[in-house]
Amino acid sequence: MPGNPSWPRVIATTVHLWLERRAGREPSVPSAPPAGQWQAPPGGSRPAARRSRSRRRAGALGLAIVVFAAGALTIALAQRSSHGAAPDGVRPATGAAASASPAASQLGPAALAQAATNRQQAATWIAAQVSHSEIVACDPVMCAALQARGFPAGDLLPLAADAPDPMGSQLVVATTAVRSQFGDRLASVYAPVVIASFGTGAVRVDLRVEAPDGSPAYLVAQRADLLARQAAGRQLLRNSAFHVAGTSRLDVLTGRVDSRLLITLAALTAREHKVYVSTFGASGPHAAPGVPLRMVRIAALAGGHGPGRAAYLHHVIRFLRAQRPPFKGAVQVVHAGQRTIIQLRFPAPAPLGLLGAHAKP
Repeated sequence: MPGNPSWPRVIATTVHLWLERRAGREPSVPSAPPAGQWQAPPGGSRPAARRSRSRRRAGALGLAIVVFAAGALTIALAQRSSHGAAPDGVRPATGAAASASPAASQLGPAALAQAATNRQQAATWIAAQVSHSEIVACDPVMCAALQARGFPAGDLLPLAADAPDPMGSQLVVATTAVRSQFGDRLASVYAPVVIASFGTGAVRVDLRVEAPDGSPAYLVAQRADLLARQAAGRQLLRNSAFHVAGTSRLDVLTGRVDSRLLITLAALTAREHKVYVSTFGASGPHAAPGVPLRMVRIAALAGGHGPGRAAYLHHVIRFLRAQRPPFKGAVQVVHAGQRTIIQLRFPAPAPLGLLGAHAKP
């Protein structure tokens, strides 16, 4: 019937209404660490405006609606793109966004295949590297890919085509659709820093950190955090129990090492443990300058006058595994001949302010 709305518009409206009916926001209150638990110096706060648990965990039915809508909408968009028409319910990109994100009708089969590859690579990396307690905003197709890789459905925030902003999450997956939707505001207002990027050009997929107080304030806080990491690194390098050389020493000196790693390594040396660092790593692919390294490999540990080596290794590993967020990392033990390598990796994104770096724009 000529007067009936198009299928894409029906889907977009259904998803939008479903999102609106979910529970609203409620502030999160951090719990106090238990007595006797080692704590970091006071630092920055978590974003004030977070989605409530009821919204984050709306259930499998709601996500199924979104995934279904994403698949159906993709088919409808492809059909309309083949006729050169802009899909209903999707705002056309203008200005810089238009040049950076061409319409679907301008993407050939090779570009579409590359976009799908980038999306799957991003989903795999995010599921493995990003904390599963973070809320990730994404377009419905990207959300479906993340869920398929094991990211919790309740921590995914699907962005409807008419969403005014991506606020309410900690991370935004910037696909072609998301960049077209928000244009230059995505970087200048909402999410200024890329912590990982997959692919190149218009079909690349960027993982961006959301700035709850706006991009300018976030960049000021990021700079203050870098200076705090540099100061903490210089102090750690003066510790005779801490041993690091080569490029790893430069990483500490220039503030490239995650605050959580610096604090943990300092805690180990404070317990009269000698720490020998092999390397730092775990920066996301094509991450922006200033994004910290979240992984350390400790090549050797020596107990000095304490118990035997095996007992010492057991004590250190148990110490690392007993920590609580934000100092709870993934600990892996690798045996290479006579050497024992302990790897500690913290999830993304790296929090700001743990070293007492407070900054206001």
